[in-house]
Amino acid sequence: MPSTSAPGQQQQALTPPVPAPSPSAVTVSTTSSDGTSATSISTTPPEPLILTANPPDSHVLVIKLNRPRVLNALSTALVDLLLSALKSADADPDIGAIVITGNEKAFAAGADIKELASLSFPSIYIQDYLRGVSEGIPSFKKPVIAAVNGHALGGGFELALACDTIFASTNAQFGLPEVKLGTIPGAGGTQRLVRAIGKAKAMHMILTGDTMSSTEALNAGLIAKVYPPEQLLDAAINADSLAKTMASYSRPIVAMAKEAVLQADQLSLSDGIRLERSLYYSTFTTADFTEGTTAFLQKRTPSWKNA
Repeated sequence: MPSTSAPGQQQQALTPPVPAPSPSAVTVSTTSSDGTSATSISTTPPEPLILTANPPDSHVLVIKLNRPRVLNALSTALVDLLLSALKSADADPDIGAIVITGNEKAFAAGADIKELASLSFPSIYIQDYLRGVSEGIPSFKKPVIAAVNGHALGGGFELALACDTIFASTNAQFGLPEVKLGTIPGAGGTQRLVRAIGKAKAMHMILTGDTMSSTEALNAGLIAKVYPPEQLLDAAINADSLAKTMASYSRPIVAMAKEAVLQADQLSLSDGIRLERSLYYSTFTTADFTEGTTAFLQKRTPSWKNA
């Protein structure tokens, strides 16, 4: 995985955001040379489902999905931890932007199929299965960036679509193959993909299960930037106009800009313009509007108050 620190910075290791689950017990039976047997119990701590890092001086939180053996399949437990980490970051005044990533092989290759096969209509209806992905992620005020290496399929692609923007590596693959499992996308895929790339391309991908390369995704306007795999995460954090830059601006102003853009898909043009104008007028009441305009006139860098 690429470094989570800029060149010349001290790298901070990715760590679990919460205590790891209780160790799993493994029973081992052995037989000695004299024929006697013995039984012992050893414990192996399970790997944390997500890891987090806050690179020095970046004001960016990196969240890494961490189920490599199953290509970061989105289990209920992983999604719950992801949403909890996002909620904490959204409330942390030191964090200005969030990057979600996976590993070199997969951002997330979809829902956990073993878990999926055990579910029933009553259970998923009652628990609002995957609602946290489709509706929870866009509700956060701070920018959330998906940095996609490898496969982003099914629920993993829907997770990326729910983020505010997507940066991808040259080996990224995007797809909604649910039709091959006898189901359909259920975490926003049918709605967000149409809005991102248009009905014709979205219909083709959803009805065939075909994937789209990062080059095709860039040309279709689905993703914002493409980088070599080894440069992706560092670029998502540090390159111009990415997470570190977003995090350097006024928190309330960035939140208002994000709200205006997100509502563009939900409102008519006239209602969207009214919302934009209302938010624009409200920026004039902030200390950061005063600071930003004053700094511009004085030809200096603004010192944001986040107020």
